[in-house]
Amino acid sequence: MTAGDVVTAVLLPAGAAFCAAGALGVLRFPDLLTRLHAATKPQTIGLLLVLAGAAPQAGSVAAAVPLLLVAVFQLLTAPVAAQTIGAAAYRAGALDRTALTIDDTDREP
Repeated sequence: MTAGDVVTAVLLPAGAAFCAAGALGVLRFPDLLTRLHAATKPQTIGLLLVLAGAAPQAGSVAAAVPLLLVAVFQLLTAPVAAQTIGAAAYRAGALDRTALTIDDTDREP
């Protein structure tokens, strides 16, 4: 067993656990904002761990470059998507505004 195999054996299950925790959060959390948090943060970390676990098995740097591109794309799009969905839900009135601790968007400049 090589060092790459050990890294893969640790990172793949860890990534799967993060993804499973995120999926459980989406099912169990009570409102849109907490579900949105569960859908983005642990899922992104889980995907990054899975990609990092798959990289040692790629065989060459050229074969691992697409994994890096997927990671960068995920890190760029997940926060933007979460912000956009949250803002749209806020504007549509789909949030319980009394549950918000700080509501910066409701203040006058």
